[in-house]
Amino acid sequence: MSPIVDFARETPGVESPAFTTVPELSAGFDLLYEQRFAEAREAFAGWESRNPEEPFGEVAVAASYLFEELSRQGVLTSDFFLNEKKFLRGIDGSPDPGRMSHFRDALARVRELAGERQKTNPNDGEALLALTLAAGMESDAESILQKRHLAGLKQMKKANGYAKKLLAQHPEATDAYIAPGIANYIIGSQSAGSRFVLRFDGIHGDKKLGMEQVARTAENGRYLRPFAKIILALAARREKQNGLAQRLFRELSQQYPDSELFASEYAKAMSVASGD
Repeated sequence: MSPIVDFARETPGVESPAFTTVPELSAGFDLLYEQRFAEAREAFAGWESRNPEEPFGEVAVAASYLFEELSRQGVLTSDFFLNEKKFLRGIDGSPDPGRMSHFRDALARVRELAGERQKTNPNDGEALLALTLAAGMESDAESILQKRHLAGLKQMKKANGYAKKLLAQHPEATDAYIAPGIANYIIGSQSAGSRFVLRFDGIHGDKKLGMEQVARTAENGRYLRPFAKIILALAARREKQNGLAQRLFRELSQQYPDSELFASEYAKAMSVASGD
């Protein structure tokens, strides 16, 4: 057991979201996956007010704005993932400027708080998880919403670096696996010529490895488990692994029965033959 985990578990009042599941944060993420974005942010803000030095509160706030915009743009759907042009180039049109401004403000605060923790310990697990997820979210926003693909790749590179450092020390920080997983899957989906140009710092593009890494979060993640299931299910649809997609969307629709998104995607997945 790592000293950070021991400290978090043995010290009254200390909540360590990287290494223990915090019920209040889990409830907030459940609201997020139910597309109740304002209520999710209220829950995150409440936790953050009692844990002002923890960067994960702002990670959650940033995630709420990003997830809301991805939902509004229809990104987390098979219609988007199965459209090769959209999947590789991004949305039609532009994201909501106000929502993106709030998203970037939250990311700036994440990095500020993580930086403060790293002054004491450069390998602080909470800081590394926060930086991993912040860079991963910014990569998604730049590539998919803003269509600034070079900027997105730079953030993807940062997310992968933070994740490797964190997971080398703390493999139990399972939410972090989603960052290199998405990176490997997206780059692995590019053409051979594009992958050659994009070979940088350990991310060479491997769809199979990417799906396996996302599956680590889908199986054991603390807060991002449902999000990882969404990504893995949609990747499975792209790879014609329809049985896997059906199972994951069935689980999501059962966990969140009021979600129109999961019910719709489950119905679409069930309309095609299993191909595993």
